[in-house]
Amino acid sequence: MTVERRRAARVLLLDGEDRILLLRGTDPAVPGVAWWITPGGGLEPGEDTRAAALRELAEETGLRKVELGPLVAYDTVAFSFQGQRYEQEQWFHLARVPGTELGLDLSGAAFDEHARLLTARWWTVRELRDTAETVYPNGLAEFLARLLTDGPPVLPVRLSAGV
Repeated sequence: MTVERRRAARVLLLDGEDRILLLRGTDPAVPGVAWWITPGGGLEPGEDTRAAALRELAEETGLRKVELGPLVAYDTVAFSFQGQRYEQEQWFHLARVPGTELGLDLSGAAFDEHARLLTARWWTVRELRDTAETVYPNGLAEFLARLLTDGPPVLPVRLSAGV
C-alpha cells in the first residue's frame, strides 16, 4: 500500500471559557472505533495553512467569520483512513470565538469527511486530562494548559516526536 503524503491545517478553537472544540470522528473502514480531533484537514492546491484552516472550519463547524490567530504548533502524524495510509504534516492555528454556538452542518463537507464526523463538543483542560477516550493530537491537554497559562509561543512548537 502506498503512503500519501500531505499537508494539513488544523484549528485550536477556544471559546470564552477557554474550552477547546473537538469533533468526534470515525473511519467507516474500521467500525466501532472513534476519536476526537481538532477541526481541520488537507490543504488544497494553492492554499496556505491560513486559507485551508478557515475553509475547513467553515465546512466542519459552519463558522465563517473566525479570526485566526497565530500558528502555535506543528506535528507529523501517520494514520490510515478508509484503507489509505497517510503521512501528514499538520500546522495548528489558534482561534477564539466568544460563544459556543456552531452552525454545525456537515452538508458542506466532502463525502469522506461527512462519513466520519459525528458530533462536536467543547472540552476543558481537566476533561481532556481525565477522559479515557482517544484524543488527537497526542498531548493536547498539556499543550492547551501551557497555551492558556503562557500565551502563544513566539514560534510554533512541535507536538510530538513525529512519525
